[in-house]
Amino acid sequence: MDSPQPSLYVYVSIAGENKISIFNMSPETGALTPHGEVAVYSPPSILNIHPTRDVLYAAIRATGDIISFKVDRNTGQLDMINTTVTGLEDPAYLEIDRTGNYLITPYYVPGKVTVYPLLDDGTLGNEPSDTYSTGEHAHGVAIDSSNRFVFVSHTCPTNSIFQFQFDSTSGTLSPNSTPQVIPEGADGPRHVCFHPNRPFVYADNEQGSSVTAYEFNAADGTLTAFQTLSTLPTDYDGSNSCARLEMHPSGKFMYAANRGHDSLAGYAVNADGSLESIGFFPTEKTPRCFRIDPNGKFLISAGESADRLASYRVDADAGYLYPLETYDVGNMPWWVLIAQGTR
Repeated sequence: MDSPQPSLYVYVSIAGENKISIFNMSPETGALTPHGEVAVYSPPSILNIHPTRDVLYAAIRATGDIISFKVDRNTGQLDMINTTVTGLEDPAYLEIDRTGNYLITPYYVPGKVTVYPLLDDGTLGNEPSDTYSTGEHAHGVAIDSSNRFVFVSHTCPTNSIFQFQFDSTSGTLSPNSTPQVIPEGADGPRHVCFHPNRPFVYADNEQGSSVTAYEFNAADGTLTAFQTLSTLPTDYDGSNSCARLEMHPSGKFMYAANRGHDSLAGYAVNADGSLESIGFFPTEKTPRCFRIDPNGKFLISAGESADRLASYRVDADAGYLYPLETYDVGNMPWWVLIAQGTR
């Protein structure tokens, strides 16, 4: 008899109601069951969870504060530990380095990146170990598997991916030999992600409504673009901007969110890193964020303008998304995080 799969918990920042909602997620069916909520003092945005410590981080968009919560892995419940005042408006991403000792955060409005050391309990230190000025609309972060290189994407007008060397002893960033990768057009790279086991990096382009594949040079930590594909059907002529990008855990598929067309663009990932469209999957209105569960079986998308979540089953062979259920969750669901429990 198969042993039961670990429990899954879904955390959703509900920006219009100043709360983080918690759901149980069935690892067998993908069904969501409300499981509580935590009030915060201002609209929450980005969420992330430490890979080895029971700590969840939530960004406050207006003030730039980062709240640390203790996570009960048996129940999924959250208890606030403390709040770190960064003084920088609109944290756009929260990424933990490979050692688990630093939190790297780009800030959209001031165009800066901070590195905060994490204490033994997983909370942020009082002061950053580094603060680096980049440009307006700093947005996404990706760290290579060696933990030596950090990439920070910027939408327009900065319109580039900053390439950094990362010193995990001191927690500091320094510009790489080629400090920026700049698209040929006003594409606006928004989020970046690594392939899980091959030397490729992908970005979705907010203004360009496209995705770009890059070769990753693991020796010098630089990116070279080799393919750009649209995230939209050829017959669509309405307005659109891209939001989140995510790679399937298998590395076989990738998805990008379209705000305007209100869909997830799906791609098959070939052995040479190139992408092929597998279609466009309708979502609730304005899919700002979506996440794939750690087992790669289900995808949850948040419709920011619809006040609903939508769940999908992921076809393991072809990558197609099959709609399951929709859930009313409150005003302006902003970010989705799926975490494993212990049961």
